[in-house]
Amino acid sequence: MRLHNGPMHPDTAQLLADGLLTLHVAVVVSVVGLLPLVLIGGVRGWRWVQHRGLRLTHLVLIVFIAVQSWLGQLCPLTVWEQQLRERAGQAGYTDSFIEHWLSRLLYWQAPWWVFVAAYTAFAMLVVLTWWWVRPTAAPRPPTERTSR
Repeated sequence: MRLHNGPMHPDTAQLLADGLLTLHVAVVVSVVGLLPLVLIGGVRGWRWVQHRGLRLTHLVLIVFIAVQSWLGQLCPLTVWEQQLRERAGQAGYTDSFIEHWLSRLLYWQAPWWVFVAAYTAFAMLVVLTWWWVRPTAAPRPPTERTSR
């Protein structure tokens, strides 16, 4: 997946790359953070953790991530961010505040198999939560009864 190669000012490319990095961190925090919230919420009776749409989105995201790792592919957000950084004339990560701190949260140095194992194990935990804390369909609004 390659970004369109049209003209783009380097400052714009850097701004878009920083925005993508911020979005990427938000996705990671959401995917990772939702699992413990679902488990805690299941025990505490929080109804929102059973929302089927939320849970399905969570499941699809982590399965996508795990499948990408099994296929040896980087996350599209990572690829696009790197392409934007190249367009901005950056050889690698520089020391802007957003890049420096957010990229340190996301990008770890480890063998590829470590990521494959971690993503797969996490995906399996998310799947298991469907049995531990069952999602439910959205409640239907009450119907009005008319008397005749």
